[in-house]
Amino acid sequence: MLGLFDSMMLLGSLALSLAILVPLAGTLVRFRAHYNPKGLQLDSEGGVQPHTGPVISSFFSMLRRVHRIEGWPGLYKGLMPSLLSTLVITFFLMIFLSDSNLRHGTYSAPDAGAVGILLYSIFAMLVSLPQVIITNRAITTPHKLPYFNPIYSLRILLTPTERRKPWILYLTPGLLATQVAHIAYIVLGLRSIRQLLLPELANPGMPRIEEISPVKLVVFLVIALLSTIILTPLEVIAIRLSIQRNHAAPEFNSISQEEEGDADEATEYAGVEEDVIGLRTEREPYVGLIDCGKRIIEEEGWGALYRAWWLTTMGSLGGVFS
Repeated sequence: MLGLFDSMMLLGSLALSLAILVPLAGTLVRFRAHYNPKGLQLDSEGGVQPHTGPVISSFFSMLRRVHRIEGWPGLYKGLMPSLLSTLVITFFLMIFLSDSNLRHGTYSAPDAGAVGILLYSIFAMLVSLPQVIITNRAITTPHKLPYFNPIYSLRILLTPTERRKPWILYLTPGLLATQVAHIAYIVLGLRSIRQLLLPELANPGMPRIEEISPVKLVVFLVIALLSTIILTPLEVIAIRLSIQRNHAAPEFNSISQEEEGDADEATEYAGVEEDVIGLRTEREPYVGLIDCGKRIIEEEGWGALYRAWWLTTMGSLGGVFS
């Protein structure tokens, strides 16, 4: 168990990390969730309708837009679910980690081979999935959410069906498949290739420069860069699917009825005159991973699947020495 000083240092670093990362993560979620259809769309009668919503072309444009419309509170949307989940993990580390483990960074997933790590990662994803869904919806909702009234917030973020049957979050069309595909590519793909080309990086501590083959390192860096082509669309699709709410079984007008019921609870908006982002209608939901990718390409173009691709690239390259 950690001592008082180490616990205070851990909590201090946690607070600093959240203060910096929450606005950046929230901006990324909004940028990738923003529905920006092509300039001309066909209406129900086949007529051409120009797109009238906001056009946001970059991560930093989104960051500035969030601050302009919703101020600092808007940048910290999603703080409470992120804080609660992080505190649970931190509490676990403080109880079960020793001082030496924390100081030497020896805490990691069980070393049980690629399949074992894959199963471990999928289990961790399943545990955290409801929190991820709630956090992404808290970030993208146009409504103002109180920090200390979770019941009110959940009535806005979840449909009546989801509140009655919370396990239905795991049945969100395509979401589990997308998350598993993302994890499998990293664990079975990138990690296995790194183990094959650069086994020295798996040893404790940083290897000496002379122990690493420059050619193999360059080959792996190129593979990690090219992995952006696969990983970025999966991350965009995962965000789109996570904010797509689950409504009642397909009964007549069930979506409309649930939307009306939720509207009674949500009376205050975060933006004064306009919403930060546009969201796709829930009346024509994505029905799976492939369907989501195809519709994004058809409705918004290939560029929507690669929003903030450079952040995914940085994550892939950062995983070289992790």
